[in-house]
Amino acid sequence: MTSLHTTRVRRRRLGVAAAAAGLFATLLTAGPALATPGPGDAPATEKISGSQAAEVKAAIAQGEIPGVDEIVHSPTISHLANVPKDQLTGTNSDIAFQGKYAFAGNYDGFRIFDISNPKSPKTVAQVLCPGSQNDISVSGNLLFLSTDSSRSDNSCNSVPQSATIKESWEGMKVFDISDKRNPKYVAAVETACGSHTHTLVPKAKDVYIYVSSYGPSPTFPDCQPPHDGISIVKVPRKAPEKAELLKFQVLFPDGGNPGGPTNPGVSATSGCHDITVLPSKDLAAGACMGDGILMDIKNPERPRVIDQVQDNVNFAFWHSATFNQKADKVVFTDELGGGGAATCNEKIGPDRGADGIYDIVGKGDQRKLVFRSYYKIPRHQADTENCVAHNGSLIPVKGRDIMVQAWYQGGVSVWDFTDSAKPKEIAYFERGPLSADTLIGGGSWSAYYYNGHIYSNDLVKGLDVLRLDDRLTDPAKKVRMDELNVQTQPDYFADFRH
Repeated sequence: MTSLHTTRVRRRRLGVAAAAAGLFATLLTAGPALATPGPGDAPATEKISGSQAAEVKAAIAQGEIPGVDEIVHSPTISHLANVPKDQLTGTNSDIAFQGKYAFAGNYDGFRIFDISNPKSPKTVAQVLCPGSQNDISVSGNLLFLSTDSSRSDNSCNSVPQSATIKESWEGMKVFDISDKRNPKYVAAVETACGSHTHTLVPKAKDVYIYVSSYGPSPTFPDCQPPHDGISIVKVPRKAPEKAELLKFQVLFPDGGNPGGPTNPGVSATSGCHDITVLPSKDLAAGACMGDGILMDIKNPERPRVIDQVQDNVNFAFWHSATFNQKADKVVFTDELGGGGAATCNEKIGPDRGADGIYDIVGKGDQRKLVFRSYYKIPRHQADTENCVAHNGSLIPVKGRDIMVQAWYQGGVSVWDFTDSAKPKEIAYFERGPLSADTLIGGGSWSAYYYNGHIYSNDLVKGLDVLRLDDRLTDPAKKVRMDELNVQTQPDYFADFRH
């Protein structure tokens, strides 16, 4: 594990649960990695032009951007630790939390960290179970993984294969994590077009899972329109091996955004990318390719769309959503370029590949999403840095709306949107480009606030732990959570200790 500290101001197919006997996971303890990454498991690389490379190198020399791999951050952020990849060598993805543990997804499986000492996280377990993108969440003694690539079967020994083969599998996997050092794979549920991401709606006896997936895709030719909704999976807490697919819930009976050529540059809606639920308010916000939606989830088996919005000028791909604490605002993200492009530059500008801030006005089924403004990090990135709005969470401060957010190689941004029309950054952390002449995918996939610290899962560099010391955010350190899945957004001031 390394820790670097540099501060510098920068200038500028459908099925039911599989029997547990047919499942197998490999617990990695020591030795070389056993996984063989499949398509999409490694960050993309792309050579840029000679003139672009010259501009990047000149900007580094002039101090306009950090040097290759150089760490920079604002004065109120401290870099406490970095834990590099170990036996799971695929792309790092999302993070979930429970007690003193962090659960980090990776395209090759997942890793469990003991974060009781944030300055020195310790690896508790590494589980080999390949299947992009292994979006991860936890609830009680259960852990859930999304598989969004065609596999030879539902086991953790599966290999990638063409989606045109009828026996290929993709969907949800369920693990028992009652023993953190020895997770057990207990169930699998196949879902339509796999599971790109998923969101938990936890109840006392059961856990409902909203499975987001989308098509069409050259990679998944079996996933064709109409794919106009989400799969809903039910997992009994006391018998997770009986996990089952309840239904496919249509959310877009009108087909949703048609995309191009009707709306050039905008993704056609054929499913959702991600959903965030706010159980305390029976609300959910869906980021669904060409549409943003607000839903009533009072009956978790029958989510209802109560408002639907589009932005055909500046939003290319509605990616994720975050409510504020009062549930009168939603921040949607636009993943312009799919996370693999350099979009944080002067050419793209401040309103594309950004966050869209919406107020929620009205009551009940008459609630509407009303656009207020965009937010994008105020620092231009190099042409060799993939950068766009990505996953983040609230920082729980009463009376203010503050968020920490990942921007791939744009790093981690802490920003205030208390005034919906005038969002502003208050702190940041980032690394310089991975290369000065080749765009190599990397950077922070998810950056979340948990029990006084920020945890960032970097695609390439591993887990980063940051401490934020700022007068605006310091009150959040008093909020102590027992569990956090960011897409199952808690009521921070009612659900947790202070």
